[in-house]
Amino acid sequence: MSSSTSSIAAPDLSREYPRSPRETIGGYVIAARTLDKCRAHIAGTLGEYHFDCPLDNLFFDFTGISSSDFKAFVATGADDEAVGKWVQEKAKQSDKREIIQWNNDLRGKRFCEMPIELQEFLEGYIPEFVLPKGKTPLVWFDVYDIEEDRM
Repeated sequence: MSSSTSSIAAPDLSREYPRSPRETIGGYVIAARTLDKCRAHIAGTLGEYHFDCPLDNLFFDFTGISSSDFKAFVATGADDEAVGKWVQEKAKQSDKREIIQWNNDLRGKRFCEMPIELQEFLEGYIPEFVLPKGKTPLVWFDVYDIEEDRM
């Protein structure tokens, strides 16, 4: 690992998609996507994506890791495995079952279970950006995976 940000293998999110929120790093959903966006943020290749957004903050809030600490560690050039180990070391102590339950809750989150503000946003977003792809999202993470051509 280098302390230089030039050694970061960052995706160019103006040309490709971050990983699915379903993918894990350190055993947590959302973390791999957050990592992709963080690396792109550091490298200046974030495109229209946002690091430290409400989705990322679900991961940060659950683990108790701050976005600034996460970004500082990612800036060292750490690879996925090193980031996963760091997350496991820094995350507030959560029982394995709590992590499994949190992951599965988010993987299966139905729209009616989400805050009304997000439901309202998705009411317009899904017809405009997701349904034209010919697939109907059944759960929240489907929105990302359909829009980004993984489903």
